[in-house]
Amino acid sequence: MEKLVAKIKEEINDFVVNADAQVEKGNKAAGARARKAALALMKDLKEFRQVSVAEAKK
Repeated sequence: MEKLVAKIKEEINDFVVNADAQVEKGNKAAGARARKAALALMKDLKEFRQVSVAEAKK
């Protein structure tokens, strides 16, 4: 679970950097990278929820 949390933190940072570049500088490629990071983040957050619930049931 620690690896998953670290991966989520990394993806959040990637998203923030790229989203800021899109908003502040109008960088369209950064917008695409931010959207890609958001999709990966959603996937990992769902996995975190499943793992967290399983850990709580132990």
